[in-house]
Amino acid sequence: MGIRDSPTADPDESDGSAPTGAQLRLAVPDMDCSSCAGKVEGALDREGVRSVDTRPTTGVVVLTYDPEATDVEALTAAVEGAGYAVADAESDGVADGLFTSPRAIATAVGGAFLAVGLALEWLLPGLDPTFATIGGVGFLGPWAVTGASVAYLLAVGVAGPPILRNGFYSLRGVSLDIDLLMSVGVVAALLVDLPFEAATLAVLFSVAELLERYSIDRARTSLRELMELSPDEAVVIRDGEEETVPAEAVATGERLAVRPGERVPLDGVVREGSGAVDESPITGESVPAEKEPGDEVYAGSINEAGYLEVEATAPAEESTIARVVDLVEAANGEETRAERFVDRFAGVYTPIVVVGAVATAALGPVLVGGGAETWFVRGLTLLVVACPCAFVISTPVSVVSGVTAAARNGVLIKGGEHLEAAGDVDVVALDKTGTLTRGELSVTDVVPLGDREADDVLACATAIERRSEHPVAEAIVVRGTDTAGSEAAGTGASDETEVTDFETLTGEGVRADIDGETHYAGKPSLFEDLGFDLSHAHVRPDGGVVRERDDADDAGGDGARGSEASAAAEPEPCDHGQYRDLASETIPRLQAEGKTVVLVGTEAELEGVVAVADTVRPEAAWVVDRLHELGVDRVAMLTGDNERTARATGDRVGIDEVRADLLPDEKVAAVRELAAETDSGVAMVGDGINDAPALAAADVGVAMGAAGTDTAIETADVALMADDLTRLPYVVDLASRASSTIRTNIGASLAVKALLAAGAPLGYVSVAMAVVVGDMGMSLGVTGNALRLGNVEPAEPSGAATDAAEPNADAAASEQ
Repeated sequence: MGIRDSPTADPDESDGSAPTGAQLRLAVPDMDCSSCAGKVEGALDREGVRSVDTRPTTGVVVLTYDPEATDVEALTAAVEGAGYAVADAESDGVADGLFTSPRAIATAVGGAFLAVGLALEWLLPGLDPTFATIGGVGFLGPWAVTGASVAYLLAVGVAGPPILRNGFYSLRGVSLDIDLLMSVGVVAALLVDLPFEAATLAVLFSVAELLERYSIDRARTSLRELMELSPDEAVVIRDGEEETVPAEAVATGERLAVRPGERVPLDGVVREGSGAVDESPITGESVPAEKEPGDEVYAGSINEAGYLEVEATAPAEESTIARVVDLVEAANGEETRAERFVDRFAGVYTPIVVVGAVATAALGPVLVGGGAETWFVRGLTLLVVACPCAFVISTPVSVVSGVTAAARNGVLIKGGEHLEAAGDVDVVALDKTGTLTRGELSVTDVVPLGDREADDVLACATAIERRSEHPVAEAIVVRGTDTAGSEAAGTGASDETEVTDFETLTGEGVRADIDGETHYAGKPSLFEDLGFDLSHAHVRPDGGVVRERDDADDAGGDGARGSEASAAAEPEPCDHGQYRDLASETIPRLQAEGKTVVLVGTEAELEGVVAVADTVRPEAAWVVDRLHELGVDRVAMLTGDNERTARATGDRVGIDEVRADLLPDEKVAAVRELAAETDSGVAMVGDGINDAPALAAADVGVAMGAAGTDTAIETADVALMADDLTRLPYVVDLASRASSTIRTNIGASLAVKALLAAGAPLGYVSVAMAVVVGDMGMSLGVTGNALRLGNVEPAEPSGAATDAAEPNADAAASEQ
């Protein structure tokens, strides 16, 4: 039976924020439009059912019910009583044998009878026998039973039952939908001796239904591709032996064996082995990630090289990809503004056109004149035109296509409403640390003073800072540990160097004794308080060495430019050799570049300057330019950093507006101010946790690096699964195209329906044209147009676009 039953919170423990009870998932593949969903909801409107969530684009119903008031069998029977079969619980709603199904075969046979009737009536009239003439049956005169009419009746008898059955369910549920309209049309045509029109309706509408289901299945297939990412089986290591078991049977903490070419079955942590893992199915990142013991891996990712033993950290149903699939499926059940408009419009349009159809058939002969049969056919045609199917499905198929395309590219969009809102964004606000920057501090410059070498300064700073927990200290220790020569002569300090009496000088820096001598590392003001003249710091006769970090090029920086900037001013001569003006030149210049400056020395001697910074993402400037190209008028930065640091970053990447020194509540106020200044929407981009209030205040909240982060996945409107800022323009581009596609689909559908509705009473539109063009044609057209969204791919920055990134100080490290 097509169910998945699971308990939810007990009512006594609920906070009232959501219905409680048992949750049931029903796979209802034939429910593929809002009209179908309405009938299912009506059937489930009964005692014990607390909430019903219908998702027609995925063919799923999720409901919460009271097990003491009803049961699964009764709920399933209610859905089937509305005319919709309940499929297997794990069904993805895609009919694999659609064109070999019983209805497809019946439609084909009905089409053959229709063709025979047409041939006898129009091509071979001499071979069309008249079996009998029955008077008083047809409202428009005697009914001639001919070979053609018999063929037409057989066509209706074979192709019509599913239509009439669904029409009966619609009538019983008081739903004025296409099934009821088509049923009325077929029956009415037979009653007035129009077997050709009845057969045409039955056969062509059945063909239209099959093609519409085929189109919906194409959209659902994109979700199936996501569902197929996680393997059904896993190789578990138990008692030293490998055993293949269903993935859902693996317990948290068990070891899994993953060989090259295999997919990782569950989220976990590598415990043994190493290799390259393709995480593109989850994060969209095309470059395989190198994995070693201690690294996280995600279910659905592909082990391209190397043997891995992975400890499962979550059951199969709670893996990252499982949550993504569930959320994408749920997203397709949310109505957008466009859908709500279409539903309201259809609720008015359909009754009006039905009344028009009845008036055309009944009043046409009286008011205009002419044969009753002619006006009945015109009214019947208008009845077909009354079906709003094409523009009702125009939005849902666009949403499911866009949302699943985004998921395949490492972007989770939590609903059609958010996709629509992202397409209307006119202002994008970005957090700085961890969003525009990498969020990882590193040493960028070392300026030796006196007779020191750069390695001496860095080694000494490393020894002092090793016991500190400050982010700046951590960056210095990492660099000092990695630098060859950190055990240099002089006061250079290795791991064996004796460091005693460590002390944190609140707000100023740190102090410690190295081999019995007191050393300091901290703000320039600390050394001013120690009595140093920072405007006159001696250097060696050769002017000392300014060391740019070794990985400048990797970070996108221009090494030549960095050296020029850091050594812009040559040492000045003095009576004792040469000196640097730290107070007026070196320190202000480094700070203007967005760097945090740390001085190192003893009570008697300045030893050097160390600059630490957070590196701007290489792609940040390209992202800002790309957003502007896509029509975003303003890109703002909202950060807690100091003004100088924020300005340095903003100028470097082309930010239009910088708002600095913001506390979390001030970021919320800034988002609201930006929203008040634009007629369109505001998107806020942050890490999904620290910036949660601002993300919630924006029209669209976008979380960076959400893979493996439950909070970000659950709370963000849009989650970039990888820590990849280039996916942000992709979201705006995809959303903009989706909004355009929805508008095009709705506009085209309404225009075609309007033309057909105007032409039907005048005799310019036949029943066949109404079905083929107004129903079948437009349904296929809007679906095909929507599926083009699946071809939208993220743009990638060129190499030239990423070489302008330079370091920038982190907010948390702007003061030590």
